[in-house]
Amino acid sequence: MAKRGGFPGGMPGNMNNLMKQAQRMQRQMEEAQKQMETMEATATAGGGAVEVTVSGKKEVLKVKLAEEVVDPDDIEMLEDLIVAATNEALRKVDEASQASMSKITGGLGGF
Repeated sequence: MAKRGGFPGGMPGNMNNLMKQAQRMQRQMEEAQKQMETMEATATAGGGAVEVTVSGKKEVLKVKLAEEVVDPDDIEMLEDLIVAATNEALRKVDEASQASMSKITGGLGGF
């Protein structure tokens, strides 16, 4: 004879465990997010002639240029190096973020 008002097979207990796991995962994700915001990633281009540092919030924090790369007759090369270094630093932040979320979710949800 089935019980009224409940889930067959003991679902309410499993549901409570699922909710606890979801809450724990949410706390872990919030902590990971805070850690990501404080991280910095640095990348170089042109053999180290251009160095760019970005934050975990994906904000450019610092651009460092080697003196020899500053050529008034070749501004385009300098611009390209800055873009390349910035994009690489941002990729590093994305990789760190994905790795952090992967640890928490176990690869669940495509993080």
